[in-house]
Amino acid sequence: MLKIGWATRDLTPVRPAMVMGQMHARVARTALDPITVTAWAVEDVVFVSCDLALVTKENCQDVLALLPAEIPAGNVIISATHTHESLVLLDGVYAHPGGDVMTVVECRVWASERIAGAIIEAWKSRKPRRVGRGFGHAVVGHNRYAVYADGTGAMYGETNRSDFRAFGGYEDHSVDMFFTWEPDGKLAGVALAIPCPSQVDENIEQFSADYWHEVRIELRRRFGKQLQVLAWCAPAGDQSPHFLTYKREEEEMRRRRGVTERQEIAQRVGDAVERALACTPPSDDNTPVFKHVVRNLRLPPFKVSAKDAVWAQARHDEYVADKNNNPNSWWPVKLREVIDTAKGLRKPEPVSVQIHVVRLGDAGFATSPFELFLDYSMRIKARSPAAQTVMAQLTGGNGGYLASERGVRHGSYGAVPSSCAVGPAGGRKLVEATLSALGKLFPSAV
Repeated sequence: MLKIGWATRDLTPVRPAMVMGQMHARVARTALDPITVTAWAVEDVVFVSCDLALVTKENCQDVLALLPAEIPAGNVIISATHTHESLVLLDGVYAHPGGDVMTVVECRVWASERIAGAIIEAWKSRKPRRVGRGFGHAVVGHNRYAVYADGTGAMYGETNRSDFRAFGGYEDHSVDMFFTWEPDGKLAGVALAIPCPSQVDENIEQFSADYWHEVRIELRRRFGKQLQVLAWCAPAGDQSPHFLTYKREEEEMRRRRGVTERQEIAQRVGDAVERALACTPPSDDNTPVFKHVVRNLRLPPFKVSAKDAVWAQARHDEYVADKNNNPNSWWPVKLREVIDTAKGLRKPEPVSVQIHVVRLGDAGFATSPFELFLDYSMRIKARSPAAQTVMAQLTGGNGGYLASERGVRHGSYGAVPSSCAVGPAGGRKLVEATLSALGKLFPSAV
């Protein structure tokens, strides 16, 4: 058996704070439901999931500085679920409104102390437990790009137009799972990777874990109040829980069932977990292979074209024309960077990123700091030597979007250089580096 520990902390602020996740500033003064951090310690590695929009390298450094020396800093893997109803932990995103609203520095201290507390508790609570893996499907995410007859795409574009032709990419309804059991067979915790950001209610002015809150409630209803639930947002840069089609039909069926959209998602996830668990007994392997490697990469920056600059200029002019918008918030600043790059006034540098790759028995696990389009994760999963490959995005830093080749061709937010520091050339390099690391962890399978 492996030494495994679990811990959870509440991240919900007790004071008003700015909310991360849109082009405009919002302030939350109440919580719809708790935002949390969950830590899962396996041997000398700690997986951490936070109900945050993103984690930056600076956030991770804040947390690591609070950990005792016995916990290897390089073995702490911190991920965000990408809720749009969480704390702002990045300077310069929005202008602070003043008053009693927490500053970014205060939010960083608040979050880092609680994240570190969960890590330390999980580390100290490690004891021999069994582990196993499972796989299933639950419809949660949908491709969020509509593509039209002229080849252009639009995020959340209308699909009832006569020139609508297709969606911009793949949809992944997989649910990757790790289970841990007590020696007596009692289920202790589950780690889930779902390729969809937690953004059902992405425009509200309240703190919320979004659909992951209902998932936790549903799983604990089925498997016990003691159950620990670690949430990973699997690669989902082009995914969303919002429907571009079937919206009316889904709403009608939810009314018939008497459930909310978040509850519907939770029931689907619960069904997938229950079906997988029913045929996944604790492993008979008392000493499953557990290995962890870290790779530091330098990826080429997105190549800005004249077309990109025209798009950025148009979006910039639209944004600043509205006097309610702050011309120095993150979005117009990113647009101006693209314009300056096209003019030769700015030269983007290669982007340094770190990835973690883990072997747990016959399963592989790999991270990315990006909001990674599905095309890349499908390449990794299809070619991986592991029996099952689990992935988590928005891990260890905020890399922005990393759009696929077809995503870049279609354009729109999330697939243009104002929202992508790295382009498809960097995406291909990320794929090969991840597969190379997996190959070293599974040499007999290559």
